[in-house]
Amino acid sequence: MRHVTVIGGGPAGSAAAITARQLGADVRLCEQSRFPRHKVCGEYLSPEVAPLLERLGAFDEFLARGPHRMTRLSLHFRRASKHSKLPEPAYGLSRHALDHLLIGHTENVVRERAQPERGMVVASGRPAAPSARAPRQFGFKAHFEGPSTDTIELFFFDGCYVGVNGVEGGVTNVCGLGPEDTLRRYGFAPDGLLESFAPLRDRTRPLRRSMDWLTTGPLDYGQRLEPDRDVYLAGDALSFVDPYTGSGMLAGMLSGISAGRSAALGEPPVVHYRRCAGLLRRAYLVSSLFRFMIRSGAADALIGLVPGRWLVSWTRPARLR
Repeated sequence: MRHVTVIGGGPAGSAAAITARQLGADVRLCEQSRFPRHKVCGEYLSPEVAPLLERLGAFDEFLARGPHRMTRLSLHFRRASKHSKLPEPAYGLSRHALDHLLIGHTENVVRERAQPERGMVVASGRPAAPSARAPRQFGFKAHFEGPSTDTIELFFFDGCYVGVNGVEGGVTNVCGLGPEDTLRRYGFAPDGLLESFAPLRDRTRPLRRSMDWLTTGPLDYGQRLEPDRDVYLAGDALSFVDPYTGSGMLAGMLSGISAGRSAALGEPPVVHYRRCAGLLRRAYLVSSLFRFMIRSGAADALIGLVPGRWLVSWTRPARLR
């Protein structure tokens, strides 16, 4: 029996551990944090997660958690807005609930800090961002109570991005990112930032914040698909894309399943990285182009020319076979 060690118990690490165990491996999952917990996350799951959760044996329990369903997309810029129907309904479920759900389907969880070693699956989150990169960007998130909708709403303004969508229990998640200097003006407590952009102010004014703001960063976009690595990277440790794509948790579970499969079967890491390149590289390149357009202001002028269905499909990873 092959022995597999997984570092990190988030969606990617849990997916890796479950997959490796399904393939007959003896799995040890190392996670130093206590679960359940809140994390900075858009908490939006694209419809492609359904077959992955079925594959992991967790879809029925996922539905039992009452994820919020979304059928529409709204994009708001300084000079333009766009509204469209999603190709398929998407889901909103908090990381508090999702992480607890997935790690509950793993076995042999050890609360310890493990160091990566050859042959391990490493799903321990984003690597540290280079301190010299400017402007540094930070993420923030809080839950709100109040009226929810069936729409995932994205707001782009002054170098910032904020997403608003429902999660389970009638709660609304407000999550975004912005440059360090902008967030510092608000003391890294973004209530004032929400008031600075009229469409976002109008959307959040009926809501009441029910938790303290969480922050994380600095954020560093990138992919680490080098085939010469001797560990199996997964999740944000492998690929961190722009949060506005709504593909983060989908990509994490995809790469986790791939890593768990390769580790359990004894495949060289290069097999895992080639598979992940085919799954994730296009979505990363497209999201990087959109990021440039948003920062340059071109998105305001061009957004009306691009069908909403294309915006969704272009930023999705490929389907796992």
